[in-house]
Amino acid sequence: MLRTISTAAILAVTPSLVRAQDFTTAATNDSGDTAWILTATALVLLMTLPGLGLFYGGLVRAKNFLSVLVQVAAVAGIASVLWVMVGYTLAFGNTAGGWIGDGSRWMMIDLGNVSPIATTLPESTFAMFQLTFAAITPALMVGAWVDRARFGWVVAFTAIWGLLVYAPVAHWIWGGGWLGELGVLDFAGGIVVHTTAGVSALVVALLLGKRQGFPGSALLPHAPGMTMLGAMLLWVGWFGFNGGSAVTATDDASMAIINTHTAAATAALAWALIEKIAFGKATTIGFATGAIAGLATVTPAAGFISPGAAILFGVLASLVCYYAIQLVKMKLGIDDSLDVFAVHGVGGMLGTLLLGAFLSADLGGVGYADGVTMTGMIGTQALGIGVVAIFSAIVTAVIAIGVSLFIPMRVSEDEETQGLDVTSHGERSWQFD
Repeated sequence: MLRTISTAAILAVTPSLVRAQDFTTAATNDSGDTAWILTATALVLLMTLPGLGLFYGGLVRAKNFLSVLVQVAAVAGIASVLWVMVGYTLAFGNTAGGWIGDGSRWMMIDLGNVSPIATTLPESTFAMFQLTFAAITPALMVGAWVDRARFGWVVAFTAIWGLLVYAPVAHWIWGGGWLGELGVLDFAGGIVVHTTAGVSALVVALLLGKRQGFPGSALLPHAPGMTMLGAMLLWVGWFGFNGGSAVTATDDASMAIINTHTAAATAALAWALIEKIAFGKATTIGFATGAIAGLATVTPAAGFISPGAAILFGVLASLVCYYAIQLVKMKLGIDDSLDVFAVHGVGGMLGTLLLGAFLSADLGGVGYADGVTMTGMIGTQALGIGVVAIFSAIVTAVIAIGVSLFIPMRVSEDEETQGLDVTSHGERSWQFD
């Protein structure tokens, strides 16, 4: 089926290239496309609230459960407000030299009846769909600093990060910026979402230092069932994440969803098999982590590859991300607490590179643009990853250290020992009296 999609179809589903397209018909709202993207918007928000909150919350100890929920929600909240105020125009305003959007859409006061990016949607629909991406991306980083980061620092850091890291990168690739013009492809966020969040999470984990007891003490999840439930919500919500990124209610969306589900299912099963071989038992945490690894890995390629390729993406996601966790925690001793870099960062980068190969029509993909070879496409994708990873790392370090001059990054040892639910929020997760 995907073999029939032409290079023009690649342009149609890649926001960063849409503005260069020569449209043969006047742009107009399509009610079916609009209804689908509004539905996808709700699904992506479901991923964050409550999906990501429950997924992360179940992985921490009980004394920090509420702190994780409120951090995820607060980060999504501040990102949403700032997206309306300034984030959207920085990411999708008229490009200024390919680096950043201009101020034409400050406060969303001048949204058009038709989006200049997704030409069958009202601009308000497209802007709201993109808001959910801007909300979940910094929320993903919460997993790197659970148990020890100060709430005020988290909110301030992620607010600035969304404007100085996420918005520029979104513009570079999706908003008509320079990486998109070079031919970098990212269907739904392998670079824009997962690379930025994963690399930034690793930097913050290094700056914060290790949790008390890491790595010697067992810092076990207090509610694996809750993590599994969160993963299920993420899995379903991801259909909106990837399917909605087609920005049309067409075969492009349905194929993206098929590939998303296939990669998640394959990766979850593969991770369970790895655990069975390594430890004799397949765990719920492993199954859930495998599913998320598969979802992150297929995200940059979901609309460009065949379902058969999605199976391979899922297998490789589990193998590579599983060993990335071992490398980061066991070999390097970095306390990226909930494996944000190893699962989201590595998964997103892996899928972005694999896309360079599996875009080939001979391998079931939609095919390369004229004059583009497999080697050249892989090189372009690698360039995109490298530039964004370096940019994210440097700017994240500057923001994190800068904010810490006013708000300490880390809670005190006594607060960490008691747990952040009580010391930061004055509440307990569970009362059994």
